[in-house]
Amino acid sequence: MQLEIWSDIACPWCAIGLRRLESALETFPHRDELQIRWRSFELDPQAPARVDIAGGYAAKLAAKYGTDLDRAQGMIDQMTDTAAQDGWRFDFDRIAPGNTFDAHRLLHLAAELGTQHAVKERFLTGYLEEGVAIGDRDQLALLAVHAGLDAERVIEVLDGDAYADAVRHDEQQARAFGIGGVPFFVLDRAYAVEGAQPSEVLRGALDQAWAARRELQLVGASGTSAVPSGADTPDGGHTHTDHAADASCSDGSCQI
Repeated sequence: MQLEIWSDIACPWCAIGLRRLESALETFPHRDELQIRWRSFELDPQAPARVDIAGGYAAKLAAKYGTDLDRAQGMIDQMTDTAAQDGWRFDFDRIAPGNTFDAHRLLHLAAELGTQHAVKERFLTGYLEEGVAIGDRDQLALLAVHAGLDAERVIEVLDGDAYADAVRHDEQQARAFGIGGVPFFVLDRAYAVEGAQPSEVLRGALDQAWAARRELQLVGASGTSAVPSGADTPDGGHTHTDHAADASCSDGSCQI
């Protein structure tokens, strides 16, 4: 079974979603048969390599959501407290926002090498806990090498345009699915969960998608497939979203 996760490094809820997914997978009996792929999604594709937040992250958040500083700081405090329950130590006093396109390109490299999850987690940790400027190529390269990628290969990718098309393809697919916020979990292109939902919700989605997959069988003399309702099909299907798992912008996902 395939699990694709549209996500951005510059998304605190994506880090929380990663931890909750890991918790859900701890008791999922078919974990070894699950293929996980992190897909690219940029919350701010036009961001410069380094975003100036001289006024602090609260000011940046206040400007984005059209609110005051006290309310913005409250949002940060709530997010930090929520993240702590899932083992993160967010430090928004040190955070250094920037363009994440190169980070996504390196994640595609990591996917080819079978180390994508480790690199994804290292990028999130560096950005959200350690104050690493995720859009700075030198700092990004250090994170990638620390996560196990070969230094020469990392520099080669950053010096060229390798995997740029792969990043854009992921983002094009996100638009086709109508994804406007992340994290966004897609199971076998048939079931979806939006937002950093509790681990039990993610576990339920895994169980449901696995059961539907195992029940797939050929029927009739013509060999017509019985495909679960909402599944993508070669002749133009659609993705079914579990609306019971929807999350709002302020509670579980980061929006464009």
